[in-house]
Amino acid sequence: MPQRTSLADADCSIAQALDVVGDWWTLLIVRDTARGVHRFDALQQELGVSRKVLTERLRLLVDAGVLTREPYQDRPVRYEYRLTPRGRALLPVLIALQDWGDTWVLGEGEAMATTAEASREAARVRGLRGTRLPELLLTGNDGQPHDPVADTPCTVLYCFPSAYAHRDAYPPGWAGIPGASGCTLESCTYRDQLAEFTTAGATVHGVSVQRPDEQRAFAEKEGLRFPLLSDADLALTAALRLPTFRAAGVSRLKRLTLVVDRDRTIREVLYPITDIEASVRAALEAVRGRAAD
Repeated sequence: MPQRTSLADADCSIAQALDVVGDWWTLLIVRDTARGVHRFDALQQELGVSRKVLTERLRLLVDAGVLTREPYQDRPVRYEYRLTPRGRALLPVLIALQDWGDTWVLGEGEAMATTAEASREAARVRGLRGTRLPELLLTGNDGQPHDPVADTPCTVLYCFPSAYAHRDAYPPGWAGIPGASGCTLESCTYRDQLAEFTTAGATVHGVSVQRPDEQRAFAEKEGLRFPLLSDADLALTAALRLPTFRAAGVSRLKRLTLVVDRDRTIREVLYPITDIEASVRAALEAVRGRAAD
């Protein structure tokens, strides 16, 4: 392992944090464990790192309390690496880095709730087809934990930036952010076509990073008959590397839709969404297509 200069005694919390996660391998390990990659061989395959370097970085993260090491096999003993509460607290850092990269490295520096059809961001998100959504729980607008994947043949997860019961709750300049407006229209379109999704064997869930109480007020105002799920802790966002943008100092999901099978495999990705009503029709067609297979 390269010689590292310890910053642990520096009188700066940024320096102290970098002493733990100050090289790219450590943050990429956190990224992949958040995606549901927990075993040594799988991490090595995902990262393309040497066994020696991976062993050293895993030891560093375990010693720092970012990861915990849990046995999953006795003979020989083998371990899984899972994020601790301290490790999960790094997820906003990862999302902020991703948002900065999407905006300033891959993009043109403009804050937006969508992207161009031919962008590298769009290609990354559409590349989620065929991947598996790891097991996790999100808090619903009823205050209870929910698996975002329902026990029905398909689940439609439509991710939206933010929707509020009162117009004055939206961040300043919201209407001027490309792609941000339309969350009420989207939710109400799913509400009005919910019976068709149900008949086709699909459950509908809306997902945003808002607090459950904000989602509950909005759902009650609009008479929604399906759960809105809060990803305020960014667990789903980090697990799938979903695209975000920042408004009023908060990382918010860009508008996209996932169609997920009961086995948690993502079968369809709609992104970017430029026509909200057409995207709901496309989601329904994808569900009906899965039912016909």
